[in-house]
Amino acid sequence: MSIAIYPGTFDPITNGHIDIMARAGKLFETTYLAVADSTSKQTLFDLDQRIALAESSLADIANAKVISFDGLVTDLAKQLNANVIIRGLRAVSDFDYEFQMAGMNRQLLPGIETVFLTPAEHLSYISSTLVREIASYNGDVSQFVHGSVGKALNEKFS
Repeated sequence: MSIAIYPGTFDPITNGHIDIMARAGKLFETTYLAVADSTSKQTLFDLDQRIALAESSLADIANAKVISFDGLVTDLAKQLNANVIIRGLRAVSDFDYEFQMAGMNRQLLPGIETVFLTPAEHLSYISSTLVREIASYNGDVSQFVHGSVGKALNEKFS
């Protein structure tokens, strides 16, 4: 069985994240989108909201599951018997940090593999930070996020 985890804050989940999950869904039997609870980042949406938005955004991906976690992703991998951590790369600037994280995760959990996936080219510039900023100025984010996320952002900033 191949089980993968795609961890992050997903604040909010974007079309780039959805694309990564769809790609991972073709490679792995089960792919968990693992929404981080304990984070040093201050999030716009609370954990329950981020989970609900992720579930509605990923509803069309049959083998995608949304869960939350608190702590190390390697501990979650042990609990789920996952053998792969998925990380998305938008640009070469992401690689240095992600490469270091992959090495640390292998030290913490020998045998875990990190697989880097890139979103479709037309989605590679999207980030949750930019989506939140555009939405905060009442900009149209419909091309960057699922409809449920756009609605939630509009409600937050109205």
